[in-house]
Amino acid sequence: MTKKLILCDCLGSQKLDADAIGEASGLTCSKVFTSLCMDQVGEAAKQIAASDAIIACQQERVRFEELAAEIEADMPGFVDLRDRAGWGEGDATPKMAALAAEAALELPIGKAVDVISEGTCMIIGGQAALTAAEDLCETLAVTVLLDSADDLPTDRRFDCVVGSVKQVRGALGGFTIRFNRLQEIMPGGRGGFALTAPKDGAVADCDIILDLSGGTPLVPAPEKREGYLRAEPDHTPSVAKAVLEAAQLVGTFEKPLYVRLEETLCAHSRTEKPACSNCLNVCPTGAITSAGEHVAIDPMICAGCGSCSAVCPSGAITYDAPPVDAIFRRLTTLAGTYRKAGGTAPRLLVHDAHHGREMISLSARFGRGLPADVIPLEVEALSGFGHAEMLAALACGFGRVDMLISPKAERDVIESQAALALAIAGADSIQLLEPADPDALSVALYIEAPITVPADPILPIGTRRQVARVAAKALQPEAEVIDLPENAPYGAILVDTEACTLCLSCVSLCPSGALGDNDDKPQLRFQEDACLQCGLCSNICPEQAITLKPQLDLTDAALSQKVLHEEEPFACVECGALFGVKSTIERIMDQLAEKHSMFATSDRARMIQMCDNCRIQTQFHSEDNPFAAGERPRPVTTEDYFSKRKDH
Repeated sequence: MTKKLILCDCLGSQKLDADAIGEASGLTCSKVFTSLCMDQVGEAAKQIAASDAIIACQQERVRFEELAAEIEADMPGFVDLRDRAGWGEGDATPKMAALAAEAALELPIGKAVDVISEGTCMIIGGQAALTAAEDLCETLAVTVLLDSADDLPTDRRFDCVVGSVKQVRGALGGFTIRFNRLQEIMPGGRGGFALTAPKDGAVADCDIILDLSGGTPLVPAPEKREGYLRAEPDHTPSVAKAVLEAAQLVGTFEKPLYVRLEETLCAHSRTEKPACSNCLNVCPTGAITSAGEHVAIDPMICAGCGSCSAVCPSGAITYDAPPVDAIFRRLTTLAGTYRKAGGTAPRLLVHDAHHGREMISLSARFGRGLPADVIPLEVEALSGFGHAEMLAALACGFGRVDMLISPKAERDVIESQAALALAIAGADSIQLLEPADPDALSVALYIEAPITVPADPILPIGTRRQVARVAAKALQPEAEVIDLPENAPYGAILVDTEACTLCLSCVSLCPSGALGDNDDKPQLRFQEDACLQCGLCSNICPEQAITLKPQLDLTDAALSQKVLHEEEPFACVECGALFGVKSTIERIMDQLAEKHSMFATSDRARMIQMCDNCRIQTQFHSEDNPFAAGERPRPVTTEDYFSKRKDH
């Protein structure tokens, strides 16, 4: 069924061209209503009940959802045309059509798991913790951890222990706390409570942690750890808010599975030699840990910032809420529909669902709003919008990409990805915006600047590496090799041929198959397109003959293997079979022949110049064969056994 876009000009405050929007977006448009959420709510009910509706209003979304539930109709979709287009300046019809077409896309729903919290709560702190326990003990199963026994209460509605926290692991519904010098109350006897002997290494599980200690957070990125609530004990409003949040964390909650890990693609290490640790370096919550030759991700701790997927060179970690191909589809739809509606050079404004959405809304309601050529793209993970997505946007037909950074975003990751995208795009086409207020956002966006778009927009299909390469060729059609900043995931390797012995240890451990050998002759071969710049080859090389060179080769040569180093093979002095490297055999002869006790004679030294088979044969037939032994004893038979019995 064709989706129907329900339009409302919000009391005449915006101009809507239903015919142009419908023609460009491919949607059926209703007539333009004026007060759909109030005087014309009956018409809204009819539209929702009659079709697969998309309502062009986000402000009154709750009201329309309640209306759909009341009339027992399918829940409508929503798109914000007013704040994001209608209240801006310029002809916003192409942008409205693009936003409407994007809203009609069928995007995959992210995966999730159920997290159960039964309400066991650990409150850490002093007097503020005891006060919070009094408020929560009727709702949660509370235990208070105190630093000393001086403040032990006689209230037995909740438990109290004395000690300190050594380590905290887990998240909502599954915290594990390890204590030092833990002491429990001995409730019997008269007077103050006695305590058990201190115990180190005690472990307890809980669903919620309320940290009112005022000290260092017990977990990295505490604001991103679900179930971990923290407030300054002297700030009453913050404590009250944390107590209220804790009281609501009982029941079954849906935990999104933000990222997907393909262990076989991970280039973290091989044979205990370190390689890529990009994701470990940028994960703010500590959800990623080393697990041998690959990393492991704790989905309960992962907060979905997307940084790991942006910096992963191999695609082993991909954002899955939604997948990256959903972003590519949205970019293609927005740019293509904008051009179809008559627009020429749109700009993309990437923002998050909280800070960015509010900035845009406030700018539209009280300021100039967004320019008509600025198309907003709301993403779940701002730092997950990496260089591949930026390049895809530019190659799809956007003249510039603006990243509206929120205060809680992982700025370091965004900056590094923007720098990489700029190096590949070769133009001042990406900028990071961090305005102090909505008016400053308008000032940044209404600056006139020359914008160019590729003559032939691409269709971004494939992995992030593939899309980045195709986009680079579209953006710089004349370029051949582009120099990239340090730690880029694309590049070549440089081999010191004087030091390289062609031991090929780098080939056997290369996680992406970029390095190869030749079965017929001693060669080190390299395919640049497959190189992840993980550094494993340089780390494993015993001669330290390999260095990395970040670059992006856009020629076809990068797609095939080329020889980095080759030498003449050595012929076995016995059978003539080719083996090893001639220079290496000669070097070994110079160092060992008649100089080492094992090769003191010419016959012994000659074995260095033999292949494996001839060397074994020569050794076996030599007079001092170490494998030689006496005559093999005759097997014992049944007759021998019985003869021994007869003798006895």
